[in-house]
Amino acid sequence: MSKRNPRILKIIIYMLLLNSLFLCIYFAFHSSSSSTQPPPSHHHLHLPSRFHVTNNQSAATIQKHWPILPSYLPWTPPQSDLPARSCEGYFGNGFTKRVDFLRASKRGGEGSWFRCHYSETLSSSICEGRNLRMVPDRIAMSKGGEKLEEVMGRGEEEELPEFREGAFEVAEGKRNRRVGGGGGGVSRRLVSDEMLNEYVPEGGIGRHTMRGLVGSIRAVGADDFVCEEWVEEPTLLVTRFEYANMFHTVTDWYSAYVSSRVTGLPNRPHVVFVDGHCTTQLEETWTALFSGIRYAKNFTKPVCFRHAVLSPLGYETALFKGLSGEIECNGESAHNLWQNPDNTKTARLSEFGEMIRSSFGFPVNRHRSTEKPLSSSSSPVYNVLFVRREDYLAHPRHGGKVQSRLVNEEEVFESLRQWVASGSTGLTKCGINLVNGLFAHMSMKDQVKAIQDASVIIGAHGAGLTHIVSATPNTTIFEIISVEFRRPHFELIAKWKGLEYHPMHLANSRADPTAVIEKLKEIMRSFGC
Repeated sequence: MSKRNPRILKIIIYMLLLNSLFLCIYFAFHSSSSSTQPPPSHHHLHLPSRFHVTNNQSAATIQKHWPILPSYLPWTPPQSDLPARSCEGYFGNGFTKRVDFLRASKRGGEGSWFRCHYSETLSSSICEGRNLRMVPDRIAMSKGGEKLEEVMGRGEEEELPEFREGAFEVAEGKRNRRVGGGGGGVSRRLVSDEMLNEYVPEGGIGRHTMRGLVGSIRAVGADDFVCEEWVEEPTLLVTRFEYANMFHTVTDWYSAYVSSRVTGLPNRPHVVFVDGHCTTQLEETWTALFSGIRYAKNFTKPVCFRHAVLSPLGYETALFKGLSGEIECNGESAHNLWQNPDNTKTARLSEFGEMIRSSFGFPVNRHRSTEKPLSSSSSPVYNVLFVRREDYLAHPRHGGKVQSRLVNEEEVFESLRQWVASGSTGLTKCGINLVNGLFAHMSMKDQVKAIQDASVIIGAHGAGLTHIVSATPNTTIFEIISVEFRRPHFELIAKWKGLEYHPMHLANSRADPTAVIEKLKEIMRSFGC
């Protein structure tokens, strides 16, 4: 044993010396290469010889990671056997048919490709392309992004895009394969009217801007594909309608989120608004959800997107289409659906609501069932949020007055406040904290927090109630509905999220404060109060 010890010691010393030698070689090589090689420059991209990049400026910015969401379920690949009118077809990845209008070269490289993912359920497509060139001068619309006060009186027609031929371009090399094109030659229309009708149908939308965008794309020869500025990060191209309305903006947010997931983007994309609207308070949430926002007309020269995704219009989402058609889906937890898949249930709106809350930095890994008491001897306290409708200036064509949905809203709220303050609520086992939801004077982040913290959300029918997409699973919705506004928006969202929903239908536009208090008592007693 004594003879073996020196041999073992020699082996150990030899191995240590050998490892030290390898480390020295490694660090010497990397320090040499980093000091002699210049950083990568997009002025000299390794592209096919006929693919030109000049005066290149790369708009490289940080991308936000996707957060971990309790209700997340896999999006890709889409289920090949997914029933057309299933809940996943409506709210998730029902974009099961892929159509390649310009296939990538078999040899790879940096050439263009363009394809659409079609949903039979929604009759719409999410399209995407590599190396897509946008020419702002060929898009007729206002600049966009101005302050509201600067553009008062501007017409909506000025703000919506009109795409001229070649507003967008892709480079077609000799090895690219054409599918469904509009003709041959050096420059050709990429997608014919026939293919547009099949995969980007108008669907009753008077001015389908995404269809116009796709129809404007031309495939040009590599010699004519000149890029003066590159956006390297994946980018969503979005056109907004009714952009100052909370409900319609939520449909845009949801469409953008679904588009990002369906196309398998590894991080949250940047957003380019292909419209000429002015800024609104709602941009705070756009900025929180995605990696950055910019207006198309803010680009002064043609710009090339390394990976562009065309988000369908908000009108094409299930959130909007469900208003006029039956979508038989009920909210369910992702955990239950993972264990027991059910085509009549969905967790996608819960996932989306968590995405909004997480984007503002709020925790999503806990579900509030009750508010904890201040001490072991006190009763739990529940937040009751009353979402108010206030006058505010929404857009250039708005007079600053909102249409009243509940003519005695102030009286109802004041009655609730006095009832809670009196201490004579008749609820012996819990307390109420009544929150005055003056959303028009709150930041979007504060609005989302108020929704997250609420156990009960009360409000007259109005776009502000769309915030319930961010409500936690145990929230109860109490909607006061006047005779003129019997619309299913919030009943459907509650149903698709699996939230308890209580409507109070009025004979006119005035609510009896005592009846509202009694209804709230009934809801609170269901909590065990």
